[in-house]
Amino acid sequence: MNKSGFARIALTIGLVIALALLAAGATNPASEPALPLLTLLILCEFGFIVTVIGAFLAVRSLLARGITARSGSEALGCIVLAAAFLMLGLALWPQGGLG
Repeated sequence: MNKSGFARIALTIGLVIALALLAAGATNPASEPALPLLTLLILCEFGFIVTVIGAFLAVRSLLARGITARSGSEALGCIVLAAAFLMLGLALWPQGGLG
């Protein structure tokens, strides 16, 4: 498999998962989410893992080939999404997390 396009794929998958979490109401603590808690946590974990790998490969590509607008935005997008999935997963975790 060609690793050069994985960051773009990871960013796309991460955005789809983020939209699914938003649609399910995972970011609104006042309302009951549309999906079970375990499903939301699995989505956060999968999104985190995929975007961290995408960020790693994008940064490695940046260091090897130089900075371009496309590769820089892919790396930054994956990093931001990975951090968002991590924070949301910790916030959703019962009796723990950030709040």
